[in-house]
Amino acid sequence: MRINLLVAEIGSTTTVVNAFDDIEKDPKFIGQGQGATSVLEGDVNIGLKEAIDDLCRNLKISSIEYDDLIATSSAAGGLRMSVHGLVYDMTVRAAKEAALGAGANIKYITAGKLRKSDLRKIKEINPNIILIAGGVDFGERDTALYNSELIAQMNLGIPVIYAGNIENHEDVKDLFRETNNELYIVDNVYPKIDELNIEPTRKVIQSVFEMHIIHAPGMEKIRDMVTGNIMPTPGAVMEASQLLYEEIGDLLTVDVGGATTDVHSVTEDSEEISRIILSPEPKAKRTVEGDLGVYVNMRNIVEMVGEEVLMDELDLDEDGLANIIAHHKQIPKSELEKRFVEVLTEHATITAVKRHGGRLKNLYGPSGKKTIAEGKDLTGVKYLIGTGGALTRLPNRVNILRMIPDSNNGLDLLPNKDVEVLIDNHYIMASLGVMSKKYPEVALDLLLKSFGLRS
Repeated sequence: MRINLLVAEIGSTTTVVNAFDDIEKDPKFIGQGQGATSVLEGDVNIGLKEAIDDLCRNLKISSIEYDDLIATSSAAGGLRMSVHGLVYDMTVRAAKEAALGAGANIKYITAGKLRKSDLRKIKEINPNIILIAGGVDFGERDTALYNSELIAQMNLGIPVIYAGNIENHEDVKDLFRETNNELYIVDNVYPKIDELNIEPTRKVIQSVFEMHIIHAPGMEKIRDMVTGNIMPTPGAVMEASQLLYEEIGDLLTVDVGGATTDVHSVTEDSEEISRIILSPEPKAKRTVEGDLGVYVNMRNIVEMVGEEVLMDELDLDEDGLANIIAHHKQIPKSELEKRFVEVLTEHATITAVKRHGGRLKNLYGPSGKKTIAEGKDLTGVKYLIGTGGALTRLPNRVNILRMIPDSNNGLDLLPNKDVEVLIDNHYIMASLGVMSKKYPEVALDLLLKSFGLRS
């Protein structure tokens, strides 16, 4: 059988392949296969082959050929990144938003002029990429130039992004001209005090990620096979979320995975909250919770929730819980295994969304009580979206997402109880995010079909 497009999603625990055909005329999602990601075996192609074989079995065919192969991946882990800005709550925070949306793990953040101890720390981390920011446009210049000069002198031979005061562009180019660093100069991440501009930086980080991703065992072979983009999986989900936002409005996407739980929101602050919020948040925001995963980081959730609570929720004694923890699988099979993953997913979802969202805070002074808002306002979200293996395959996936509004303690800026739940029934959101780079209209059509919003 021959098809137009095969999309591989190579995750930390599971590799999924999705098949699409008639892309130019009547686009169709043909089928899906999955296998266990095989990073530990030294070659991710083993898991990819297993997923393609599973696809063939599901389609009841002996083999499959394709015109194009594109991919998303988080198998190599994120880029190690350091960020150096002027004021933490402004420039550095904005840079952090851009990095998290593009497959980077921030290992070190500094604010103000770099010290000798900071330079030693950067060398110890051995980052894959460095981001320099600082100063609104036509504002303070010296700190970003000082930091640029010190980083240039280190000559680490890695990509450096400058995303600070626009007035420094020519000086920064001169500082890095004789170094082995590849310099990217982009628009300021914080051009004005009340304005975030993270997309130019995010795009560069995604490009560097694609070059970095080949370092996962076996990924160099996939890079040779792929005819189009390789995107970081979380970045692809964000692309799909933004595409969907343009069609249906404010939304929150939750992706509970084996190693992390990613939350993506595309929504504006409500008029009420915008009047009392301390610092603006980007309309499109992503957070990654590296301690909340239902396989690789399962024990973190067990510790966070507590074994007694889990025994009560699962109706197990101490030995029963110990047994299911000891024999936890990448893909649950039995009813008890599925229920265990559901409980883990419930806690991962609510914890991750609360970390992602903002909250109200009451301050008391001589004039009485004053209420302020901090963080991302999610009260205007109309749609809660579930994607990823857990929230598209578990029996109670819809109920898990409905627990988000119910978890509000009265001060959380969470979606309201009338929010609509949508499930990525075909589990193709990440695939459609990378597909949208070349076929945006096709990707949107297939997205709406996966969510049951179009027949």
